[in-house]
Amino acid sequence: MGIQKQGHNSEILNKSNREELGVSDSPDAKTKDFEMNPKYLKGREYFNFSSGSSHAENILQLFSDFRDKKLFTDVIICVEGQEFPCHRAVLSACSSYFRAMFCNDHRESREMQIEINGVFADAMECILQYVYTGKVKITTDNVQNLFEASSLFQIDVLCDVCANFLEEQLDPCNCLGIQRFANTHSLKTLSAKCHTFALQAFEDVTQHEEFLELDKNELIDYICNDELIVTKEEMVFEAVMRWVHGAVEHRKLLLHDLLTHVRLPLLNPNYFIHTVEVNHLIQNSPECHQLLHEARRYHILGNELMSPRTRPRRSTGYSEVIVVVGGYERPGGFNLPYTECYDPVTGEWKSLAKLPEFTKSEYAVCALKNDILVSGGRINSRDVWIYYSQLNIWIRVAPLNKGRWRHKMAVLLGKVYVVGGYDGQNRLNSVECYDSFSNRWTEVAPLKEAVSSPAVTSCIGKLFVIGGGPDDNTCSNKVQVYDPEINSWLLCAAIPVAKRCIAAVSLNNMIYVAGGLTKAVYCYDPVEDYWMHVQNTFSQQDNCSMSICNGKIYILGGRRENGDVTDTVLCYDPETSIISKVAVMPRPVSYHGCVTIHRYDEKCFKF
Repeated sequence: MGIQKQGHNSEILNKSNREELGVSDSPDAKTKDFEMNPKYLKGREYFNFSSGSSHAENILQLFSDFRDKKLFTDVIICVEGQEFPCHRAVLSACSSYFRAMFCNDHRESREMQIEINGVFADAMECILQYVYTGKVKITTDNVQNLFEASSLFQIDVLCDVCANFLEEQLDPCNCLGIQRFANTHSLKTLSAKCHTFALQAFEDVTQHEEFLELDKNELIDYICNDELIVTKEEMVFEAVMRWVHGAVEHRKLLLHDLLTHVRLPLLNPNYFIHTVEVNHLIQNSPECHQLLHEARRYHILGNELMSPRTRPRRSTGYSEVIVVVGGYERPGGFNLPYTECYDPVTGEWKSLAKLPEFTKSEYAVCALKNDILVSGGRINSRDVWIYYSQLNIWIRVAPLNKGRWRHKMAVLLGKVYVVGGYDGQNRLNSVECYDSFSNRWTEVAPLKEAVSSPAVTSCIGKLFVIGGGPDDNTCSNKVQVYDPEINSWLLCAAIPVAKRCIAAVSLNNMIYVAGGLTKAVYCYDPVEDYWMHVQNTFSQQDNCSMSICNGKIYILGGRRENGDVTDTVLCYDPETSIISKVAVMPRPVSYHGCVTIHRYDEKCFKF
C-alpha cells in the first residue's frame, strides 16, 4: 500500500510540477514538443522526401522473392501442365489482359487456378521474370514464343523489344521468315525493314531455303520492284528458275506470270540465246513465247521497243535518261553546243560530249537503239551525225540525199526515217530511210502533203506525221500514216487543231501530242482512229520536245507565246492523268532535240 501511495503522490507531484512549468496533459500538446516561428527560420520550411526508383525496385524484388517462396500468392497460372504461383495484383499491374481477367466479373477472377492455352511454359516463365523484375533474357531461340506471349498478354513494351531484337538479327538466311512472322502479327515497321533488306541482299537471299518457300505473289513482289539490287538481270532469271524447280510440277504452270516481271530484253544476247531460249520449261510453255519474241525484237530494235521489261534496274548501273541536244536560249540567239542528260529519278543533269558543228539550227534528232542521230539543219543541211553512247563520242555518217531543216526524224522497225522539212525555198514531201548496217539513205514514198515542223512518231508498226506547216502562213491538221510493208501513205483522223512546231511520242500503243502554242495535250488511238484531249500544260508553248522515260511522258523547254524561252520540265503520267512541273533545265532552250537512252554510270552504284 505504501508503495502505491508513494506512487500516487509522485504522480500528483509530477502533475503539479508540470503545471508549474506550463506543460499541458492534452493529446495535442504531447505531439508538439516545440514551436518554430517562421520569422526566424533560416532553412527550408518543408521537405518532400523520395527514395526514387530504388523504392519501387525494392518492393518489386520483394514480390519476386514472395513468388519464389510462394508467399502471399493468390492465383496459380497453369501452362503446359506447369504451375506458376503468382499475385493477381502484380499481374494486373503489368498486363491489361490479366487486369481484364481479374478486375471484371469473369469466372477466372474467383478461381485459384487458371489454365492458359496457346503459350509455351518457357515463354510464360520469361513473361513472369519480366513482370516481377523488369528484366528478361531474349535469345534467338525464345524471341518468337516470347513475342507471341507478350502479344497475348498485351505487354506492348516487351513486344517492341522483341521486334527490335528480330530486326538486329536480319540475315539473308532468315529475312524472309522474319518478314512472314512480321506480317502474321501486323508488325508493319519490321515487315518493311525485312522487305528492304531482302531487296538489297537479293542475290544472297535466293540461295537459302526460305526463298523456295515464298508463294508466287511474294516472289513477284520482289522481282517486279525497280529497287531490287542485282548486278545483272541474269540473276533475276536464275532466281525465278531456281524457285520453279523447287516444286517444278506445280510451279511450271506459273512460269509465264513470273517471267512477265523478268526483264528478258535486257539479258545479255548470248545468255538469252544459249540459256533462256533453249530452256525446256520455257519451250514447253506457249504462253512464254510472246515474251521471248519481245526480247528478240528488243535485241534488234533497241529502245524503239518500250515496255516495263525494257526499263533497266538502277542497281545494274544503267538508268533511263533523257538527253537534250542543242537548241538555243532565245530567238535569234546563238545555237548551243551542249548535249546534256537528265535522270528523272535523281533529278541530276550531266554533260555529255558536245555536238559538233553546233552553229547549225533547226535540225532533227532521234534515238537509234541506244545511240542518237542528228540530221540536217540550216548549215550543212545534208550532214548526219551519230552519238555513240557507250563511247561518248560523235561520228559523222552518210549524208542525206536531200538537204533540209525544220524536218523530223523517227525510228520505225530499226530504220531511221527523215520526214519533210524545208530546203530554203520549198516545203518538202520527200522521205528518206537510213539503214545503219549499210550506212545508206534511200528514198521512200513521199508524203501526201509537204510539211515542215510536224510531229513525227512511230506506233503499231507505222510512221505517223501529224500537222506541220504546208507554207509560211497556214498549219495542217492532217495525220499522214506510212506503212513500210506497202511503201505507201494514207490519211487518218485529223488532229483537233491545226498546228505546227509540235512534238509527238508513242506509249503503250497510243500517241501523245503537245506544243504548237497550245496548252493542250492530245492523245490519239491509232487502232480506233480517234483523238481525245487528255490534259493541259501550264502555259502555251511551241518548239518543245517530248520523250518517254520510266513509263511517263516528259515535255522539256520550248517557246512561249511572247517569245520567251522556258527551262521547265513537265511530267505527264497517263495512268493518273496528272501533269506536274518536276525539274528545271540547266538553261532555257527551244528548237532542241530530245530522246531517251539507257546510260551506264559505274560510279552511281557501290555494293
